[in-house]
Amino acid sequence: MKNWKKYAAIIGVLALLMIFCLPMYFALKGDFSQKQFMASLFTVLFVAVMCYVLLMLFKYLNKKKEEQQVAGEIKNVIFDVGKVLVDYDWESYLDSFGFAPEKRERIANATFLSPVWEERDRGLYEEEVYLKQFQELDPQDAEDIEKVIKGSGQTIRKRPYADTWVKYLKSKGYHVYILSNYSSYMLDHTKKELTFRREMDGEVFSCYANQLKPDAEIYQTILNKYQLKPEECVFIDDRPENCRGAQEQGIHTICFKDFKQVTADLEKLGVK
Repeated sequence: MKNWKKYAAIIGVLALLMIFCLPMYFALKGDFSQKQFMASLFTVLFVAVMCYVLLMLFKYLNKKKEEQQVAGEIKNVIFDVGKVLVDYDWESYLDSFGFAPEKRERIANATFLSPVWEERDRGLYEEEVYLKQFQELDPQDAEDIEKVIKGSGQTIRKRPYADTWVKYLKSKGYHVYILSNYSSYMLDHTKKELTFRREMDGEVFSCYANQLKPDAEIYQTILNKYQLKPEECVFIDDRPENCRGAQEQGIHTICFKDFKQVTADLEKLGVK
């Protein structure tokens, strides 16, 4: 097929060169009238325009064909949780303590904004170990840090559309999964906000896999665990780096901005 296209392209180029050379050839001959020259020139321009139109038509039809192929591939929708199916609002939660601005900033940097917060999602240690690491980042506020961490499940609130969206996709025949960076402590303390888990065909949480997005291993974990083909999956996450990580594994991705945007992007992939 590739050779056929190659030979056709060569023949087309040679034909165009011949047509373009005709006016020059006849112009150099003394017996070539002006009318014949203009007719030949018009033919050259007409052929060039038609070639361009056909090329654009070919590209358009080929793009439509690719879109149809992609649309037919998607069988599995993989969700991130935070800022996709639930709100994660640590700032309002921290404000509720009424700390002075300087103290609030110290505690924020020692907890929600610290590398420990994300590493905690990997689940390598018991919660007490992570609590101690948070406190070591701001020893003078150790007691308040413990209070903040112990109540941090309050940062999570299910979004109104979450349950309905997941159920709708299932009703259309799609398999639905979760792939999320999430600590075991937060899972235990946000169960009532994660009711959509009941509808899932499977889930991989970082704290149980001991892996984090966007590392390649965690995407392979969900693909292998549920025997999914990457080209048949679309992954929805709010963080571009996590989407890039999935793309590198051959998974279709949508970077979540809002519900209207993501449903429109799903439709482009044929998920309606």
